[in-house]
Amino acid sequence: MTGKNRENYNKNYIAYVNSFDPPTQHFKNCFRAFMVGGLICCIGQFFRGLYEHALGLSGDELASAVSITLIFLGTLLTGLGVYDRIGRNAGAGSIVPITGFANSVASPAIEFKTEGLVYGLAAKMFVVAGPIIVYGVLAGTIVGIIYLFL
Repeated sequence: MTGKNRENYNKNYIAYVNSFDPPTQHFKNCFRAFMVGGLICCIGQFFRGLYEHALGLSGDELASAVSITLIFLGTLLTGLGVYDRIGRNAGAGSIVPITGFANSVASPAIEFKTEGLVYGLAAKMFVVAGPIIVYGVLAGTIVGIIYLFL
């Protein structure tokens, strides 16, 4: 096959493959990501206001309480299978906030729990999020509990 024939063949093949691909709807995808990401942030802001006024929290305590709440909600929704459906429709809007972090840790652990606690649940948490994040959260929780009792 000569160079010009090969070039035509490649163009025809690419056109053939692209005919099966639905066109990407960039504006629609960006709008969904913006709306869902914004909604997650609004929920976080709601909890911030609630904790600030109802519980009198401020500063680092307030930020920690909101972060813990959002991580809990992200993990809970992942466990119930709701966060995956949100992510399918929202794209990057569900990945970027802190709830996306919770989802990235919980999803592999839930998926492989049948393989046991060590090789399934614990090991698969490291696949996406990495050991530094998991150990950091675990160490922070232990230090916080110790600090609470001192």
